[in-house]
Amino acid sequence: MESVIRKPNHLRYLEQQLNQQMDPYQRLLLRDQLIGYYTFTEYRKAQKLLAAQMNELKTFPHPDFRLSYLLHTAFIENQRYNYYLAEMLFKQAFDILDERGDVKQQAEAYIDYAGTCINLNHMDLATVNLDKASKLLEVFPDTRLEARLICREGYLNLLFSSYAKAIELFLEADKLINTLTQLNLKDYYFLTLIHSGLGRIYERNDEIHKSIKAYEKVVDWCESKGMRTRLSWHYLNVGNSYMNIQKDDKAAEYFQKAIKISDDISQSARAGAYANLGYCHFRGHRYDEALRLYNRAEQLYREKSADDYTNFSVVESMKARLFAMTGKRKRAEKHFVKSLEYAKKRNDYKQLSTVCKEIAAFYADQGNYEDAYNYLLLHDQMREQHAEAVNRRTVTELEVKYDAEKKKQEAELLRLQSAELQLKALRSQMNPHFMYNALNSIQNFITSNEVTYAAKYLAKFAKLMRQSLDYSDMEIISLEAEIEFLENYLLINQKLRFQDKINYEIVVDDEIEEDIMGVPTMIVQPYVENAIEHGLRSVQNGTVRVSFKLFDENTILCSVEDNGIGRERARENQMRDEHLQKHKSKGTSITERRLEILNKSKKGVFVKTIDLKDERGEQARGTRVEVKIPIEIIQKSTT
Repeated sequence: MESVIRKPNHLRYLEQQLNQQMDPYQRLLLRDQLIGYYTFTEYRKAQKLLAAQMNELKTFPHPDFRLSYLLHTAFIENQRYNYYLAEMLFKQAFDILDERGDVKQQAEAYIDYAGTCINLNHMDLATVNLDKASKLLEVFPDTRLEARLICREGYLNLLFSSYAKAIELFLEADKLINTLTQLNLKDYYFLTLIHSGLGRIYERNDEIHKSIKAYEKVVDWCESKGMRTRLSWHYLNVGNSYMNIQKDDKAAEYFQKAIKISDDISQSARAGAYANLGYCHFRGHRYDEALRLYNRAEQLYREKSADDYTNFSVVESMKARLFAMTGKRKRAEKHFVKSLEYAKKRNDYKQLSTVCKEIAAFYADQGNYEDAYNYLLLHDQMREQHAEAVNRRTVTELEVKYDAEKKKQEAELLRLQSAELQLKALRSQMNPHFMYNALNSIQNFITSNEVTYAAKYLAKFAKLMRQSLDYSDMEIISLEAEIEFLENYLLINQKLRFQDKINYEIVVDDEIEEDIMGVPTMIVQPYVENAIEHGLRSVQNGTVRVSFKLFDENTILCSVEDNGIGRERARENQMRDEHLQKHKSKGTSITERRLEILNKSKKGVFVKTIDLKDERGEQARGTRVEVKIPIEIIQKSTT
């Protein structure tokens, strides 16, 4: 019998409210809360609610609930082993997340999608999505999501056979979850993943008692919280571990549970439970029951897939040993041959090696030593080929891990180089002449008793200095903050340094969302300063125009244009002015190096300088610098 899970009072209340509610928005809200619970407990009920939610959304569209619908459905389809469908739904959700989702929703979706990628054996894509989540969590830390991220990284290491690292990550994730003051169902779901992963590692390392402890902890959580969508696998894991230490009665108890659970739709898990329960009966000399269970396992395997040759081979070898034990040697020989044929179809050298050894023992028991010897030779050959295949796979895995680690190290090196250059740029960010003239002008306001102007511009100057210091610890700031900094910088230049002899304009396209688009810290200011220093310094009524427009979904094109003397005359002036030579090397040259580093990790970054001429193309009319800047979404998290 399956354990009966009592429905929490708050669920009954929500269902009552849903039945009575007439407002479509409130119905969407109530249904979404119920779906959030049933996704982890009763997926069939969740699916019915999701179908009703979709119908409601057709008459009352709401993008936030559409997003929630897609994420919940993707999660359920992943739990139901429909990985390609889950992947498609996640991709649809990301289209909405880019526009409406907050940071935590995005990070959570990347982590969940990484799980589907792992199930599809798309390890590179899983790594990419975990990296995206990690970057978001660096800016907006969240212990709960950090634990889930580390859990997924643990599985990547497990699948690459990096067991020591996987254990370290699983234990770290477990520790983080247990620091939370209150756990929700999804937290318990990740705890089941963590301890299932630990159990697999302990089992592979022949630490069977530790694996049993880990697997039983998973089962306890699933039973107590009503999380049954993967429970058949969890029961199977416990049963296998008990069978490994020959506690067949205890193993059989869990295999029977794995067979009976209805919420886990995995036929593979149930077929494995039938086969292993049959083996327990075989070891207990209950041969008729064992054969019945073997046949049932084979039927389930065939219903699921017509080419599951490895499992077909295993079941055939189980039957062969049973018939050999009961003296039905012809039937045993027939099933051994079938087992070999299936293993050959898959080129499963490990299974071929095992079956050849079993056949050798079978012929030796009959006194047929020649055939026994021949199959022992085949066993050795298959074992060698299996070892070669394992070595090749190990080399490939090591190469993949090496490449991944190399990319990580290169990314970290580029990040450090960028940070170092950023600090250098910020140290030389403010032209000493700019600072001196600004403070001197403020002093003149004070001595002239123009207290209002002195206070106003002193506050703006102080804010500019504070921004410069604050941003020195940040790699990315919002475009809104970058523009505010430029406005302060240009205003002080206009009012204090050049006494209204220059003008400025900052233009931002309507498509750009300044508050959520992030850019490298103070990347534009050196080009603005260069325009003032080299283009406008000797010009009356000069103008600087800074514009931002969306180049593509990943980059912004910034244009810094002046109507100054042009590059040729600027170079002549620079040759005569040592200060200008030094300023050039410390200003735009450092920024261009930062952009070079960014271009290594985000292709397409560039700086282009254009000489502006009069209509006849003869007289210089200024300079325009175009900078293609990478952007990142840095939405603020909601609480």
